[in-house]
Amino acid sequence: MQFYLQASVVEKGITRRQYKTSQLDVISGCIFTDVVAWFIIVACAATLYAAGMHQINDAKDAAEALKPLVHEYAYILFAVGLFNASLFAASILPLSTAYTVCEGLGFESGIGKKFSEAPAFYWLYTGLIAAGAGLILLPSLPLIKIQLYSQALNGIAIAPVLIFMLLLVNKKELMGEYVNSKLYNAVAWGLTAVMIVLSVPFVWDTTRQLLH
Repeated sequence: MQFYLQASVVEKGITRRQYKTSQLDVISGCIFTDVVAWFIIVACAATLYAAGMHQINDAKDAAEALKPLVHEYAYILFAVGLFNASLFAASILPLSTAYTVCEGLGFESGIGKKFSEAPAFYWLYTGLIAAGAGLILLPSLPLIKIQLYSQALNGIAIAPVLIFMLLLVNKKELMGEYVNSKLYNAVAWGLTAVMIVLSVPFVWDTTRQLLH
């Protein structure tokens, strides 16, 4: 997401006049997704966990388990929500990866370009979607465990990414008048520290389970 945001801002051609609007868009989007995630956690804790259902092997198990707990149509709502989230992830994650790889290697990138203008970008994007779909369709694949392991890896990777990004946005010669303010720095460095601290036990526990 960190890489996708900067790539999308560049591709949309955001000017200085539109900077505040773009900033509001990013902040409101982050708040909205976190609120949704929070209520997903609360809903599962109040239903599945409270009913003794502590072992969920895939998303289907979670959706089906809700049916006897919170009436007939609640599991449909849960399934639709997961489907929506999966579509979002399936488009954003390969897209951000395609942006990052192509920008790093100097290839043309951007969904606003034609295929002939950015073939490496579109082939990589298509290949990542196909690879993800193929992986999910493999029989007896422990998708929940894969998700946990990938998030543990993400917990390791996010720390240096955030630190280097904050160092960059504090360079006056690079950012000019848009260099981070003291308030933004306090919030950003504080949240980065909290994320790193919270990631340590999660990464440790997931790694321990993997090794055993």
